[in-house]
Amino acid sequence: MAKRLTEHVTSSWVEAANRMASRKAKRRIIAYVESYDDISFWRNLFNDYETDSCIFQVMLPSSSSLAKGKKMALMNALGDSGLGENMIACVDSDYDYLLQGATHLSRRIIGNPYIFHTYTYAIENYQCYANSLHEVCVQATLNDRQVMDFHDFLSRYSRIVYPLFLWSVLFYRHHDLNTFSLTDFCAVVRIHRFNVKEPYACLRNIERDVQHKLSELSVRHLSLSKQLPNLAKELEQLGVTPDTTYLFIQGHHLMDNVVLKILTPVCTLLRRERENEIKALAEHSIQYRNELTCYQNSQCSVELMLRKNTNYKDSCLYRKLCNDVERFLNRPASHQQSMTCQQQPTFHGKRQAKSPK
Repeated sequence: MAKRLTEHVTSSWVEAANRMASRKAKRRIIAYVESYDDISFWRNLFNDYETDSCIFQVMLPSSSSLAKGKKMALMNALGDSGLGENMIACVDSDYDYLLQGATHLSRRIIGNPYIFHTYTYAIENYQCYANSLHEVCVQATLNDRQVMDFHDFLSRYSRIVYPLFLWSVLFYRHHDLNTFSLTDFCAVVRIHRFNVKEPYACLRNIERDVQHKLSELSVRHLSLSKQLPNLAKELEQLGVTPDTTYLFIQGHHLMDNVVLKILTPVCTLLRRERENEIKALAEHSIQYRNELTCYQNSQCSVELMLRKNTNYKDSCLYRKLCNDVERFLNRPASHQQSMTCQQQPTFHGKRQAKSPK
């Protein structure tokens, strides 16, 4: 039995609290997120939708324990009954979006208009958005020279791992988490060694391992392989294409075992170039040491810059997430409980939410 009033918090409770506030007070919407890392992402998203009359408060799943994660985020809101126009849950999609109702959790996430999910596997996939990686390198090294085409590299990487990714999703749709687990998939598609001078060599190694695993799965699961073409067509409707597969694979794997494997040596090269430039331009040793110290103190960790990256807002999937937030805010209050997230109502309020910057 709950001992604290806060343990009974629901959307209706927050609505009552809003009504008790002064007329000039802003309506507060509580947004539960999974973990510390998610706070910044969702705060950055909701910033674009706060108005003079409405604000969001992003909170961890529990104020009484350190338990975190998707399950806790949903449980803390007392399940579906606790969510509503004043209380929402914000979670990583994982594979639940791609499973399209094949599991109970997937049905809850894609069917509840008060549960917002990333569409990508996790927030890390947005932070690793290919078009933003050059900017990450510039922020980390203060060197604007473009060493490689990150968009082309991750597109090639995606095309290589795409056939194996289909197998991974297919097994999950059949509730088989052991035959070809997510861990098995990540082990095959990780980058072991990366050479800036020959950046695509690592992709040839991954392609060799992927082809070997594809042959093995095709032989052992011939009947299941017949479902792959239809699965590919269905996933394409959800945004999964051979060029964008990297946005749907496990986020931590993508960041730690693919993107940082590339960015770290690239940034090392860029820093070395800048240091050599300082050495060549310095008129004497004292000037060299002072300038070098100034440059080194101005640098930032590439991993830190990657985790703070917010230059993914032109992504189609992020725009899709923004559309969900806009539908939620623009939904007439009298229809809040009956409408689904697929419906697009007109706005009846006096002030519409700001468009994303």
